[in-house]
Amino acid sequence: MFIHFFKKNFFLENNFFLKFSILTILLFFFVAIFSYVIIPDNSVNANNVNVEIQSMKPGFKSKLLLIPNLEYKKKIIDNLFGSKHILQSYAIVDYRFEDDKIIFQKYNNSENYLLEESLDINNFVTTNNIYNVHNNVREIQNLIVDKYITNRTFYFGTDIYGRCLFSRVILGSRVSISIGFIAVFISLFIGVFLGSFAGYFGGILDNIVMYIINVFWSIPTLLLVIAITLILGKGFWQVYVAIGLSVWVDVARIVRGKVKSEVNKNYVHSSKLFGFNHLVIIFSQIIPNILPSILIICASNFASSILLESGLSFLGIGSQPPTPSWGYMIKENYQYLILGNAYLVLIPALFLTLLVSSFIFISNHYSSKVL
Repeated sequence: MFIHFFKKNFFLENNFFLKFSILTILLFFFVAIFSYVIIPDNSVNANNVNVEIQSMKPGFKSKLLLIPNLEYKKKIIDNLFGSKHILQSYAIVDYRFEDDKIIFQKYNNSENYLLEESLDINNFVTTNNIYNVHNNVREIQNLIVDKYITNRTFYFGTDIYGRCLFSRVILGSRVSISIGFIAVFISLFIGVFLGSFAGYFGGILDNIVMYIINVFWSIPTLLLVIAITLILGKGFWQVYVAIGLSVWVDVARIVRGKVKSEVNKNYVHSSKLFGFNHLVIIFSQIIPNILPSILIICASNFASSILLESGLSFLGIGSQPPTPSWGYMIKENYQYLILGNAYLVLIPALFLTLLVSSFIFISNHYSSKVL
């Protein structure tokens, strides 16, 4: 129903901004699902730190020496949740081999001072790999050059810890999309049940539900989310629940009003005469008829949830580091707006604005037609 609704309107509507918003959201969904396939730094949370190249401008290029975690075996699921295969990496200027050592010059802004370090080449191969290359040093050296020395372009530059900003911003879309999904699911679960029962049965139940709605409605949303977060504690899943428990009011209010307008229609009376159960009438007949209105409020709540998560992360009580949240990236780097590295703030802020604006535009566009 959801896909059919937007597919139909996407091709019928002659509105550039509507189509742009829909395509933007679809692109963000695709990027969120396949983040670890797209990003250069596919470590968990894109948290590969290189302090030697901290705060580098967009487009910066560097050679990296990757140190593998020999105890970890790559898995297919790493493409969805990140890999622990790389233990550490160094930004290097040059390297050379001497017998069973690799000697490399670590990157330094001062060209007059290049620090050399060395590693045993056995740090790059397991016992099985050594057996496969017959203890041939030359073959091990070739293995290191092919697999563990790479040239990388940092398209968005690096952050204050030398992490790939492009990887973290792209991965941040997964945080925002997942927050929106779970929060909307929780708000739907609570709002549809309470709103539909209140609108269908009326009377005392309606009064009780409206009292609860008015109580939640009287509390500023951000303060309510902060209060719930402080009760549940800091963390990723706590933010999901806190935001979901704060945005259900809009769903319940809309569903209640729509159900009240549907409950006196002929098809509902006919269903009652045929002896259908109240729950069957509500969820198999009334709810499908008001589904477009529910989808519109879901789009609005999706945008609100993303903004709330970013606000909480900016305040330090949302997603905790090293989770790549756009809100926390802005908090971490906002001082650089006046210190010459404004891109550290502007890039995640641009992505946040683009995603939220797309949901809001779709919600506003269809609300005038449906609600």
